[in-house]
Amino acid sequence: MTAVQVLPATARARTSAIVRRIAAWLAAAASDRKAGLWLVIGFALAHAVLWTFILINLKAAQDVHMDVAEGFAWGQKFQLGYGKHPPLSGWIAGLWFRIFPVADWATYALAMATLGCGLVIAWLISLRVVDRRRAFFVVVMLALYPIFNFKGYKYNPDLLQLVTLPLLVLAYLHAFEKRSARAGLWLGLAGALALMTKYWVLTMIGAIGIAALLHPDRLLFLRSPAPWVAIVTLVVAMMPHLLWLKDTDFVAVTYAGDVYGLSSRTQSLQLVLGYIGHNLALLAVPVVLAAVALAWAPLSRVSLARRPLALSARTGPAGADRSVNRSQALNIWIIQIVVAIGPPLGGLIFSVYMKTDWGISLFFLTPLALVALPRLRMQRIALFHITAIWLVVTLAALAASPTIAVREMADNPNGASSYGARSQLARELTQAWHARFQTRWGVVAGTTEIGEPMTFYSPDHPAPYTPGELWSSGLTSLEEAKRLGFIGICDTSDGRLPVCEAWMAANAVNAEPLTITTQRFFHGHPGPAISWKVYITPPGKFRPGIPETPP
Repeated sequence: MTAVQVLPATARARTSAIVRRIAAWLAAAASDRKAGLWLVIGFALAHAVLWTFILINLKAAQDVHMDVAEGFAWGQKFQLGYGKHPPLSGWIAGLWFRIFPVADWATYALAMATLGCGLVIAWLISLRVVDRRRAFFVVVMLALYPIFNFKGYKYNPDLLQLVTLPLLVLAYLHAFEKRSARAGLWLGLAGALALMTKYWVLTMIGAIGIAALLHPDRLLFLRSPAPWVAIVTLVVAMMPHLLWLKDTDFVAVTYAGDVYGLSSRTQSLQLVLGYIGHNLALLAVPVVLAAVALAWAPLSRVSLARRPLALSARTGPAGADRSVNRSQALNIWIIQIVVAIGPPLGGLIFSVYMKTDWGISLFFLTPLALVALPRLRMQRIALFHITAIWLVVTLAALAASPTIAVREMADNPNGASSYGARSQLARELTQAWHARFQTRWGVVAGTTEIGEPMTFYSPDHPAPYTPGELWSSGLTSLEEAKRLGFIGICDTSDGRLPVCEAWMAANAVNAEPLTITTQRFFHGHPGPAISWKVYITPPGKFRPGIPETPP
């Protein structure tokens, strides 16, 4: 044997030894009661930080999404509801931006902090179902799920459900096990917290109810105080919001019915099929990568392709039971099956406009449901493999993200919704208002797509008013807009331009009309040039030369 042959063999042996040591440490840390918690927290923190930087690079050529700007606007005034949705997402955004600056990067940090919390809670859920090694595997699988990385860039009520729904499931598993009044209290509070995020969580609450009724131990649970204390607690905790809902003539319910109701069965079927296909494609990513991580183990030098059953446990049922709590696993399987089948089936029956984003919060239990299969083989090297896959994917995304941002803009230069320079318009309008009135710009009138970005990007953070909107956020009113003065904006590239112009003609009679054109340039690539019709309406009692400060 030559030296040339010996050196590669020696290097491979050293590399293999290093991998084995790291894999052993990772498996030991994941299995340790104290170290496991810090491992998961550290992993979630690393994931949140790295993907915050990735999103900053990926979205560098764009303003923040409308949903993010809307959440920021809600957070400027703490209310019991905001027209479209319950208030929790607005409250959290309001608290976040009292700590962090109002900047694009802070919105991506908020989204990733939300998902990082979701990963930790998912680990706590997993500990009640599987052993610690499998629980950490579930966390890394979730981190590879596109909802927890690429698709999780916009903070909104859908994303926040990845904190409140896991909390709800965790509280249910705890109540199902303990069956005490205290456990029921926590379950009721978790249910109220979830409902204060978005009414869509009723799907998960219904799934938990079905799981409780179908479980073989249902009588033990139903005869305990836990479910009944939970129901009473939920109603009491929701009472302030329910009273707000009544006072606003059930505006949030009106919003859901007006926006998401359909009359066409054909269109409903198409949307449901799109919803199913979209979510299956997203779930395929972590499932396939997890299968690779599991099959990558030596397995006596036999590949998964040659032995498809190599992922099955070789131990008997008794050995498998030590890794899986079958009673709690059954709860997880039922819940996941119900929320997977129920919404699309309901969408077909009731002709609902099924948005693909509605699946964001409903499949976080899928990795656990799969890992909880008792006969699934889980070698300790699998933890190293799936973590290595996550690290490679994350670092590759970080390295490629600046190039991807430039390439996307070059390929789609006329994408007005993505690359329209709304932040530039906000700065120019703020200067124009200050030059005329020497006061804070208090109200912006326009569609949600333009009004909320003005609230986010203007240093004055004017309250948004959406003309003709039946489900007003309650942040301001037409009367207040006329009293304080406002800037009305119509997007000339929007098909609703005639409606906007007609409203301005009726309500901005004394306005100074302007036309402003904005255009973004990013690494030499021009974005779309958009012309905005602007109507600067002075305060109700404003007199030239006598500046007034609004109350």
